[in-house]
Order: sequence, then C-alpha cells, then structure tokens
Amino acid sequence: MTAPSPTPTPAPAPSVHGAADAHDAVRAEKLTKLYGTTRALLDFDASFAPGEVSVVAGPNGSGKSTLLALLAQTARPTSGRIHYAPSLNHRSALRAAVGMVAHDAMLYPDLTGLENLELYAALYAVAGPQERVASLRERFGVGRFAERPVRTYSRGQVQRVALCRALLHAPRILLLDEPTNGLDTDSVARLADAIAVERTRGIVQILVTHDEAFAERVADTRIALRAGRRVDGPTDGGEAP
Repeated sequence: MTAPSPTPTPAPAPSVHGAADAHDAVRAEKLTKLYGTTRALLDFDASFAPGEVSVVAGPNGSGKSTLLALLAQTARPTSGRIHYAPSLNHRSALRAAVGMVAHDAMLYPDLTGLENLELYAALYAVAGPQERVASLRERFGVGRFAERPVRTYSRGQVQRVALCRALLHAPRILLLDEPTNGLDTDSVARLADAIAVERTRGIVQILVTHDEAFAERVADTRIALRAGRRVDGPTDGGEAP
C-alpha cells in the first residue's frame, strides 16, 4: 500500500458548505482506452449529472476501474473526450475538484491516519483543517486507531480513512471504486449517509461496486459495462480480453 506523491494545487479547496454549480455535469464521448492490444473501454458515452449518484456495474475486466481512472485524469484515453465544467478546464483545477477512493488507498503507510489527513488538508488548502478532519472522522467512525501508523490497520480501517481523505476538500466530483470493501455493517451505513449528504451538495458521484444491495440503496442511475462496452441488461460474464 503506497501513496502517490501528491502535488499542492494553487487553487484553494471549495467551501465544505458550498454546492456544486448547476453546469457541473461530466460527459464522456466515445471514450476508448487500449492497453497494447487489450481493449479496456470502447466507445463509451455517458453523462453524469450533478446531484445524482451513478452506479457502474459489470464483471471483472469490464472496464469499470479504467473508466474511473480516465474520469480522474490519472489515465489518458486512447481516443474520445471527457467534458467537464468550463471552470475545470485547467488540470490543476480539475485535480482540486476530484475526490477518489481507488484500490490503492493513497495513504502513506508509515504516517498515522491523522497525519495523512492533516497532510492532505494542507495540500488541498482546506479551510479550518482541524475541524474538517474531526468532522469526517466522526462521520466515518475513525476512532483512536487514527493515532497509529496506517500500516497497522485492518482493511476496513484503511478504507474509512481513505473515504475521509477523498472528501476532505469537498470535491465537486467524487469517484468511488468498490468503497464498501472491508467495511462492516455500521461503516456501510455511514458511507450511505455520507453519499446522501454529498448528493444534497449537488456534486457528481460515480460509484463502482459489486455490492448489489448497496447499489440499490444509493443509486439514482445505473450503467452496465461488459467487455469494455456500455450495455443494457444483465452484465454476467463477458469479461474483457
């Protein structure tokens, strides 16, 4: 478990009480990603509206994580385009606007959970960082274990701190890849409540999960992928080559 080397953004984090702009929809147009001869995503079209939770489903290898990486701009498409709000056209502005939980928790293992959150709060120029960190710790039930190094955590504890990290700067776009992994029943309920709160802020939320019960609980819209393509109907089988 390694953290990337985050770079400070010159843009201050948005207010934690502010709502996203009404024109903040994210639109993918003919989005394609190839890794050599492997087709990860092909001609993907979708519009993700602010104030809605979009759940992306599909079997392993169907292109779900690739889609989130492209939307977060941590990977570049082979072809196609992603349209963001005009205010996010600069890369630094987009980085400041995106919160993401991926398979890598993006936490420094030798730092405590609290030190990780304080570091990210500084990098994102979060206003009132101590209050914001305390609020998110309460929201996700991050207790005294936050004072231990991350490398000593259980999977669920890592996930809870990663969720705090992703929401620290009140992102306008929230990308969650299997966010219920390792979470107990209480933590899953806390996550569902947090998603509901972010919905009222009017942000774009895109969620990948194999947890059908959780998807039913939080989804406003559903998207199915199979072998890198958007499909209608069941998504069983048909993994990408």
